[in-house]
This record gives sequence, C-alpha cells and structure tokens, in this order.
Amino acid sequence: MQTILGAGGAIGTPLAKELKNYTDKIRLVSRNPKRVNETDELFPIDVNDLTQIDKAIAGSDVVYVVIGFEYKLSVWQKIWPTFMKAVIDACKAHHAKLVFFDNVYLYDKSAIPHMTESSPIHAPSKKGAVRQQLHEMIMNEVEKNTLTALIARSADFYGPDNKTSALNIMVADNLMKGKKAQAFGNVDKIHTYTYTPDAARATALLGNTTDAYNQVWHVPTTKDKLTNRQWIQLIADQLKAEAKIQMVPVWMIKILGLFIPIMKEFPEMIYQNEQDYIFDSTNFEQRFGIAATAPEEGVSILIESLKARTAGR
Repeated sequence: MQTILGAGGAIGTPLAKELKNYTDKIRLVSRNPKRVNETDELFPIDVNDLTQIDKAIAGSDVVYVVIGFEYKLSVWQKIWPTFMKAVIDACKAHHAKLVFFDNVYLYDKSAIPHMTESSPIHAPSKKGAVRQQLHEMIMNEVEKNTLTALIARSADFYGPDNKTSALNIMVADNLMKGKKAQAFGNVDKIHTYTYTPDAARATALLGNTTDAYNQVWHVPTTKDKLTNRQWIQLIADQLKAEAKIQMVPVWMIKILGLFIPIMKEFPEMIYQNEQDYIFDSTNFEQRFGIAATAPEEGVSILIESLKARTAGR
C-alpha cells in the first residue's frame, strides 16, 4: 500500500496518477478524497485530529506527505510540527517509508541564486523556520536509523490544476481576464519554476527507488534561465495577449493585507523575488536520466487546461 497524505492537491492528484505505474494499492487521504484511479482506496480524515493519522498510515509501505496547510504563519507554527511528529511516529510504528514533498524556504538567503541539495540551511523567514524544523525532524530520525525517509524538494511551481501557483494566479488568470499580470520584487531577475507533473513523476519514482532514501533530492526543474518578465511573456504569447505588468511593491502588499489576510503572509518571502532564483536539479537528472519539461511546453499545457476549465464553467 502506498498512501498519499494530502490527496487531491496540485501534487497529490498527479502523484496518484504516477503511482499507478508502480502499484494498484493506493490510499488517498484527505478531508474529502476522490478517486484518481479506479482501484484507489479513499480514507477521509480531519488532519487536525492527530489521532486519525496512525489509522491512515497503518498498512502502508510508503507514505507521501504532500499536504498543504493554510498559507498562514500562525497555522504553520501550530499544525506542521505536531502533524509531522504524528506522521513520523506512525511511520516508525508501521515500518513505513516516508516521502516528504518540501519547498526551498529553509535555505539561507545567500543560497537562492543557486540552490542545490547541499545549500546551507538557515531559514531567513519565520515560515522558513517551520520548514527547517520539519526537515530536521525527519533527518534526525534518519541519522538515528529509526526512520527510512527522503525529502523531495521543489522550486516554486506552475502547472495544470494548480490553485496556489503565483504564475497561475497572478499571471495566467489575470491575463485571461484581460487584466495586467502582477509581480513582486524584480521581474528582471531569473526565476526557475518546477512543472507540477514533473514534480509528481519524480516523487513517485523516488518513492519507489530503494537507494533514493535517506537523502534530499531536488525534483527536475528547467535549466532555462528565464526571468519572471520572460515567463510572463511566454504566458502572454500563448494567450495572444499583451504582456502588461503591474508591479506590487511591499508597501502595497502590506496595505492590501489589511483587507485580504493572506497578503500579510507575503512580505517576508519577497527576498526570493529580489534576486536570481535558480533551482539546480542536476543530481536527479544524472541519476535517473530524466530532464524537466521545457517552459514553452509546460506553459502551453497550463494555458490549455485553464481554457478548458473556463469553458467548462
């Protein structure tokens, strides 16, 4: 049995599709799970009730944590550490391997222009401190030989059926509505993005590769060094729209935060958009011989999915 905690999201859904290549026994765990494959086992759960975690994991060989809690610091600080402890304890009790899908928030600010698996870990933000804590919780158990686990790390991502990507929300959705694309920081700095189907395919492969465990992997991400302005242009070209951009400075974000609570969460992360942001996945590519989807292809599929979604309303 391979179990997905956080089924149904931007990574959970394509991950379920990819796992079908390895097993017919897939358990989807979320508040309201829906089958992706005919043979999927559905396991509804309230993740705030940690007593349910053990039951959700019981009988699993591999557990994938791809859940996304509300993007709010106070929520992360309260829920993530206790949730991860419950997951680790259950994996240990049931002898299940753990695969944690992570982001780059824990890396030192100086690492952002060229991130590798060995980049220094020194979170420059409060949200990053939470992610660093999770990383340390897992790897400390690995070092003690009490848990078999790996961390699959991704850059900022984009792709079809993705409701949380900045490229989707701030650029593609806005341009489709005839509005200006919105951007933070410096749009002329390089920013590499991970295509979500690539991330899911890599995570499934890693979870089913015995010697991939007990280490960190960067999932395949484009080596094309496009700036955010160039990403916006790519999306505009696909939509046959003009690539108009509205810059959103930090002071404006703070004002918007008075009316839109989630905006309060953005300022501490702006450092990632004020410098080049290059996510290096060379280790994965050399080990498995799999490269990332080209930006032009990924953006084309993204736009087709958005058009199909709009037409289906």
